[in-house]
Amino acid sequence: MEIIENQRFDQERALYGSRDLTVRGCAFDGPADGESAFKECERIVAEDCFFNLRYPLWHVHGLAIRRSEMTELCRAALWYSDHISITDSKLHGIKALRECADISITGTDIRSPEFGWSSKNVELRDCDAESEYFFMRAENLSFSDVRFKGKYSFQYIKNARFDHCTFDTKDAFWHSENVTVTDSVVKGEYLAWYSQGLTLIRCKIIGTQPLCYCKGLTLVDCEMEGTDLSFEKSEVEATVTTPIFSVKNPRSGTITAPAVGEIIMDDPEARGEIVTCEPAGSGCT
Repeated sequence: MEIIENQRFDQERALYGSRDLTVRGCAFDGPADGESAFKECERIVAEDCFFNLRYPLWHVHGLAIRRSEMTELCRAALWYSDHISITDSKLHGIKALRECADISITGTDIRSPEFGWSSKNVELRDCDAESEYFFMRAENLSFSDVRFKGKYSFQYIKNARFDHCTFDTKDAFWHSENVTVTDSVVKGEYLAWYSQGLTLIRCKIIGTQPLCYCKGLTLVDCEMEGTDLSFEKSEVEATVTTPIFSVKNPRSGTITAPAVGEIIMDDPEARGEIVTCEPAGSGCT
């Protein structure tokens, strides 16, 4: 493998079509302001590099990025690429990852609006992320120890697992399909409306009007905080370990909780059953 060290590239398509190349300690920056430094490349390694120009990594097949930084000016950095490993890096450009496949990201700081759209087979481990429309229309996701803050996350995703994560977000999991969230905190408004096959296990759910218009919704030993008007028009089986502020017109299934502050059943099609067990151990009524 060819190695290029400690050089600066700012020309258009500086390393176009490269194969089996390692760039180490290099900067993609400068007055020529050239785009698309790596395009149509294969088996590229970038270590300790600085990316400050647009569209650097498109149509790259086989890519490892280590201890590198992509700035806010590094727009649309990674598109149409596959077999990607990113470790201990900063991804700070808008639309940093899109329509990519077979991706592993570890120990990385992500600050990128519209990140991860239409990507497949993605693993995130021990990452911090801030975004809008995070991973929209992505498929086959596996996250653990991910801390996210932003808006409109995980809309229209399919086939995903989230473990020991913290999400401070709005409208998370809208229209999602076949998603499991375990031992996580999900804070925000209007959680998971129109989802299908969503399972939450030992999670803490915080915020107004969660889990409405859902199909195949399951909660197992979850906590709920400030969750008013919950489960409206949802098909749900839920065991909740804390009181629920209010429940409105669940379409079907059973919701079991220690107490419910208000139960609103003013829709003739709402046939869900609400079972309360207060105090604990006294039996349900």
